[in-house]
Parts: sequence; structure tokens; C-alpha cells
Amino acid sequence: MDRLRIGILFGGASEEHPVSVKSAREIARHLDTERYEPFYVGITKDGAWKLCDGPGENWEDGRCRPAVLSPDRGVRGLLVLEHGRYETVGLDLILPVLHGKQGEDGAMQGLLELSGIPYAGCDVQSSALCMDKSLAYTVARSAGIATPEFWSVAANETIDPGRLTYPVFVKPARSGSSFGVSKVTARNELPSAVEVARQYDEKVLIEQAVAGSEVGCAILGNELELIVGEVDRIALSHGFFRIHQESEPESGSENATPIVPADIPAESRALVQETAKRVYRALGCRGLSRVDMFLKEDGSVVLNEVNTLPGMTSYSRYPRMMAAAGLSLGEVLDRLVALTLTGKLR
Repeated sequence: MDRLRIGILFGGASEEHPVSVKSAREIARHLDTERYEPFYVGITKDGAWKLCDGPGENWEDGRCRPAVLSPDRGVRGLLVLEHGRYETVGLDLILPVLHGKQGEDGAMQGLLELSGIPYAGCDVQSSALCMDKSLAYTVARSAGIATPEFWSVAANETIDPGRLTYPVFVKPARSGSSFGVSKVTARNELPSAVEVARQYDEKVLIEQAVAGSEVGCAILGNELELIVGEVDRIALSHGFFRIHQESEPESGSENATPIVPADIPAESRALVQETAKRVYRALGCRGLSRVDMFLKEDGSVVLNEVNTLPGMTSYSRYPRMMAAAGLSLGEVLDRLVALTLTGKLR
């Protein structure tokens, strides 16, 4: 039987480029090459596309050929430059392993829609919605899901520090992995925190800090048919969770320990999982996502954010939560492929 030809996109021009490369590397280790023929397309930090041998440590220095994904549905694949002319590589499916801007914000999903090639993960609308935290909060609230109190600050807009109750978190509205995030405990710290956030996005989100434990839930599936991973809890010694910015995240975090399954009561675990499913459906997610929340001392749950293309590195939360529920990363990939091609879990 012919193997399915899967295009795996990784890298990208966002600040999360290194995380994406690590995610693709982990996927390469677990992808069943007896069933799938992978075509690794690395996108450099400058935005150049290259068909390469794989997402190794120095993938750009290996055998790479310029390549583009054709938006022409008559091609349904890659155009690869070889010996001065373009050759076509047909693909059955695209697996985007991209994080952050131009990866999980709907931009790449728009190109994939034009290509006509089935692709894993959320569509244009849900990708863009989840990427903008203020919009995601607005939709979630309309569905009866609790969110932090928040304020959006547009480009060149100022906000009166005296109108806020501290502490607050200041974030780029459309970024991930805690890049540009600051915890502000006093009004005099606010202007500089806003400027830090604006290095990543001109639109800034200010959130009232939520007193509670940070918990998460991995989800795989479409609409009513969902597989829910084990809940995890991030035990913090100080600060906030920012493992992707640490120098050696593979060896652990300086201030955080993920506990999976989470050491929380059974009723809290059930509530977190049910809330995650409600969020997933309300925001129109499909394929996979990780829903991050806060579990408050009174037992209630508050949305934090949704990651539509969660990290798949050796230290990432999504594969750990699925593994704790009995699904290895290889099995997750098999089910994601089946889901993308048929719309149903296998």
C-alpha cells in the first residue's frame, strides 16, 4: 500500500521559531514512516521555504531545496526548485507544526485553504480568533465561560494606570509562549510593561491577575467527538510559566514543575475537562488544541488562553497530557491524520 505523503511545515518567522523546530523534531521521532512519507518544509526566520531532509539541529545547513506551497488547487502540493526548474511534489495532507504569528494566527491556514490540501488543526477563523486573546475572551464570555477582567490597548493608545487594581498581567494580544509578558504589581511599572509587550504586537492586553492554580487540558477531535487528555497543573515557585524562554528547557524549568495528572480533586478535574470542551467548541476549534485555565480556590474555573497548535517538544504539556491519558505521540499523530482526512477519530 502506498504511504500517505505528508508535508510537515516547521520553523517560521515568529519569535517561536526555535520551539517549532523542536516540536517538528519530536514529531519526526514518533511519525510512523511505514505508513507515512514525510516531506519536511522548513521556513527560515527570514521567511524562506526550504524542502529539507528533516528538522535536525542544523537543518538549514543540510541538503535543502527552495520550495513553495502552490495555491493552485490543480497542483495540490509543493513546487520545488531543482536544477533551475520547478518540479511538483504532490501531497495528501499538511501537518503545520508552526507556533505564533504567521503559523497559528490564520495566515498559514488561509494559504492551506487556497492549496486545496487537507491540513491538520484549526481553520482560518478559529485560528485567528484564538490567537487574539481579547477576541477569544469576548466570545468565551458570550458562551457563559468565565474569563479574567481585561482591557485592550490599541497602538498609540494610553491607559490610565490609576484605573487598574494590581497585580495585572500585560501581554501582547496576539503572541504566545509568554514572550513579552510582564507581571505588574504597581502603577509605575505599567508603562514599561506595555512597551515590552508592544515589541511583539501593537495591540496589548491587560488582564486582572487571577488567584488560583494554572491548569491545562489537551483536546483532540472535532465538534462532538473529542478525546480529552489528563489535566495538568503548573506548580510555580515564583513568577509565571515561561519554559520556552529558558536556556535549557529540556532539563526542566527554573520556576515551574508540570504535574500530570494534576493533584486536584476529582470533581475539579471533571470541571476543568468539561470547561475545556466548552471553550474548544465555542471558539470553533478542530483537530487539536490545548486549553489553559485557572482553577480558583472556590473550585471555579477561569479561561486563560487557547493554543491551537500546541508545542510538541519533549518537554511540552500537550503530549504529556495525552500520554497520561494513554495515547503516545505516535498514536496522537495517527488519529490526527485520520481526523484530517475523514473528519472522524479512529
